[in-house]
Amino acid sequence: MRIRAGFEITYDCPAPVTMLLTLSVHSSRRGDLETPDWVQTNPMVHVHQYIDGFGNICSRVLAPAGRFVISSDFVVRDSGLVDDYEPWAQQIDVPDLPDEALIYLLGSRYCETDKMVDLAWSLFGGTEPGWARVQAICDYVHNHIIFGYEHASPTKGATEAHFQARGVCRDYAHLAITLCRCMNIPARYCTGYLGDIGVPVVGVMDFSAWLEVYLGGRWYTFDARNNIRRIGRVLIARGRDATDVAIANTFGTAILAGFTVVSDELPEAA
Repeated sequence: MRIRAGFEITYDCPAPVTMLLTLSVHSSRRGDLETPDWVQTNPMVHVHQYIDGFGNICSRVLAPAGRFVISSDFVVRDSGLVDDYEPWAQQIDVPDLPDEALIYLLGSRYCETDKMVDLAWSLFGGTEPGWARVQAICDYVHNHIIFGYEHASPTKGATEAHFQARGVCRDYAHLAITLCRCMNIPARYCTGYLGDIGVPVVGVMDFSAWLEVYLGGRWYTFDARNNIRRIGRVLIARGRDATDVAIANTFGTAILAGFTVVSDELPEAA
């Protein structure tokens, strides 16, 4: 399938400000781009890009004072298949995990494993290790948290999200990741496009957050917020938690004045 995706983000900057952006399609999906996903700015400034330690494509810009618009509009091809489903995938014992998976067992800023380990084992210690345990965690998080944009907070971690039982997609992801790590299952945070493809329209389009877990020698996608297998995910970035994949870090004052995200299925080219 073909997906048109993109964004337009508007800032008002009282003075020039450096921005670090994570808004490009992930390096693992570059081969699927039908048209370039260039990060464009208005007014036009130099965009310097580099790849960070997680394989994310990051952009550095110096925004001038005044109104500053960042945008992208592109077409990407996708398999059109739902997220993989392999309920026989087994949990791998920690001594047998590959080195690169170990970082995703550790606590991080928004995933406070030290505060949640006792709760995790009390809730999921009796579940079957592997896919069934991860699904039990996602079921729990999906049912525990009530979604609402008014509950969003840039400082909220998994512990607070669990206590409040309110949040947005990043809170679902953080809590599920934390509980997985507490159960010795590597889990990492993902952000990207997830349009209303194959499901009823679910509301205003936004960037979405989900998680990937390491089972049976590979990474699998889980989504505690939606808790169903979905079509048309387009990965932008992955990392330990939202700290590593923030769409924008601003080193100075930049006031958000507009925010639009698009992810729509297109007809096949003639």
